[in-house]
Formats: sequence, C-alpha cells, structure tokens
Amino acid sequence: MAWFFNRGNDKDEKTAPVSAEEKAPVDAKEVESTDRNAEPEAHGLFGRMKAALAKTRNGFVDRIREVIKAASGVDENLLDSIEEILIKADLGAETTFHIIEQLREFEARGASPNELLQSFKDQLYDIVAKDQDKVTWGKKTDNPLVILVVGVNGTGKTTTIGKLAAEFTEAGKKVLLAAGDTFRAAAIEQLEIWSKRTNSAFVSKKMGSDPSGVAYEACERAIKEGYDVVLIDTAGRLHTKVNLMEELKKIVRVIQKVIPNAPHETLLVLDATTGQNAIQQAKVFSEDTPLTGLVLSKLDGTAKGGVLIGIRNKFDIPVIKIGVGEGVHDLRDFDAREFIDALFAE
Repeated sequence: MAWFFNRGNDKDEKTAPVSAEEKAPVDAKEVESTDRNAEPEAHGLFGRMKAALAKTRNGFVDRIREVIKAASGVDENLLDSIEEILIKADLGAETTFHIIEQLREFEARGASPNELLQSFKDQLYDIVAKDQDKVTWGKKTDNPLVILVVGVNGTGKTTTIGKLAAEFTEAGKKVLLAAGDTFRAAAIEQLEIWSKRTNSAFVSKKMGSDPSGVAYEACERAIKEGYDVVLIDTAGRLHTKVNLMEELKKIVRVIQKVIPNAPHETLLVLDATTGQNAIQQAKVFSEDTPLTGLVLSKLDGTAKGGVLIGIRNKFDIPVIKIGVGEGVHDLRDFDAREFIDALFAE
C-alpha cells in the first residue's frame, strides 16, 4: 500500500479504561485469533479462496454448469433454468435480468452450451471487475490516514476494524482505534481487546456518550502524537433509523474540523450471509454517505456469495476486502479475477 512508508513504532500506549458498569460479555467468536506468525494453509491462497466459496459455488455456479451441460442447445427452457438459479443465488432481479438478456443473444445465433458457459463467466468477471481503476484504497498518502467504518450490528464491523489494525501494525504503522459505537458496551470492550492484541492505541468514552466526541478526540490525538492510521468504529446504524444516519453525518462534520479532508476512506461492512438485505443496506448507506469501498464479510459461511455480484452490478462502489475465514489474515484484498476463478473452479 502506498501509505505504508517506513516508520518506527511507538506502541507503548495506555488504553482507555472501561468501567465495570460499561462492560458487557463479549462473544469469544467476535474476537478471532491474531496470531501473526500463522503460516498460510498448505493449499495456498487460491485454495483458501476456493474453499471459502465452496457453498456459493455448489449452490450457484455448479448448478448452472449442470443445466448447461445437460442442455442440447440454448433455448428458452435453458435460460429460464439459469434465471431461477441466479435469483436463488441472491444476485437480485436487476442483475439477473441484465445477465439473461445478454445470454439471450446466444439463443438467437444458435450458439453451443459451452459457448454460453464461457460467456456467462466472462459476464460475471466484467461485473465484479468494473471501475477497478477507481479504487482509492492503498493509494492515499494522507497522514494520519482516517478510516471511518460503518454498517449495521452483526455484520462483523468491529472485527473488520481489528483485522485492519493488525494489517497496518504488521506493516509498521502506528495505529489508533476509536470506539465510536457508544451505544453498546460490548462494542467498546471488543474494540479495546483488539487494540491490545494488535498493539494499537485506543480512544473511548463511557457508554451513551456522543460518538462524534470520540472521533474528535481520536483525530486530535492522532495529530499530536503522530499516528499514521486512525480507524473509527461507529454504531450499528439500522438503515431504517434516520436519527442514527444523521449522527453519522455529524461524525464526519466533526472529524473535518480537525482534519479538513477526512475521513479519507469510508468503508461499509456488509454480511454476505444476509443476501438481498446486504444490497438494501448498500443502497441506503450510499445515499447518506460517500462510501469509498465495501467489505463483504462471512463469504466462507454462506451459499449467498452471489450477492457480491449483485452489489457490484448495482453500485459503483468497489469491494475492497472480503472475509474468507475467522483468522486475522482471512480478511483478504478483493481480486476480481481470483474471485471468479475460485467461483468457477472444478
């Protein structure tokens, strides 16, 4: 990443205390192992991706491959079967219609089923790879780099922040975590645990405090003490709660009082297991805040990984990271070619 310039680490930071009444039990599964010495699995990174997409591949691409291979030619019956599979795979009606209309051209010219399958793969790649040249992640040199992370409760938002912190600290960055989700004591505690495990500094206030105050203090401290990266957690803002969306806008305004062009990145974390609901969340959040990237978590635990394709077709927001497992290194940079090849692997 461009901002990963060499710099000495000053990691002897004291973490802000969390009082007894603020503490709440944290599910052990929420804070995964951060063993930085863990070796990649024997079957390699592509094998890890292939394994993570197994459920999606089995319920999506493998089924389409089967119906295409069983067909004697490209006709309406085949296209109807493909359409049904696409809908069930959570690509969404809009994306499904887009794909079927392009495949219909093969029916008109009497193409073979094998040609149809290759075209289908190419279409999916074009969808997920579009606008990759517009990705800003890893290209900014702002110091401190301020990253705002948003998303509803349960998507893996706080865990994503912890894994990003691990990635930055491993690259030699001085990182500060800000517990902006002041509505849940467990969220504050969880982020504090991540700060200790990743050797990052930590800023928090008591539960119920103004989240924008946490963001303001974090940005001020980052400037004064020379932090390279500030990762700001936010409340799990249900897209039906207008007041929480307004609070998010307030956080951005307050951050800009300290660092005018911040946040430099605003990431929306989506849970792939929620299927179409993830598409709805992307729609509402993108209307309220300028998102620079998406993180798709829990791809390894669902057959609904096709939602990534639906999201990429519907929104001009790049997918930056994908979660393919519980380990700290299982938050992977998204690579369109690797994703499609793993999806179509036999």
